Amino acid sequence: MPARRTSVPEARRRVSTLLREWGAAQQVRDDVELVVTELFTNAVRHTDSEKVGCELTVVGAHIRIEITDEGGPGTSAPHAQPGSLDQEGGRGLFLVGALSDSWGTRPVDSGRGQVVWADLPYRVATH
Repeated sequence: MPARRTSVPEARRRVSTLLREWGAAQQVRDDVELVVTELFTNAVRHTDSEKVGCELTVVGAHIRIEITDEGGPGTSAPHAQPGSLDQEGGRGLFLVGALSDSWGTRPVDSGRGQVVWADLPYRVATH
């Protein structure tokens, strides 16, 4: 998707639709939508990317979220800033860490950019 702020709600909508199709529980959908929103927003705000990718995969009892950017000068791995819980911005990565069983980064195979990934608990809705 284009690396614009207006793409964030579209990414969230697509993720929500996909999770409903998969039959994910409501809490899973809420948590995944929040993590996607935070990571996608970071990629738009903190990289020189023209495009940002978003991929979901279910692996056993987890759902893996991968947000891929194209990097840029000075791009570094995202990290929570000390004291950011008390500031207006900067809480996103604390939320990602709280909702995820694990998360991290890895370089894109092409060498330009990075993938920020998060593994969240996954379960289907019970009727």
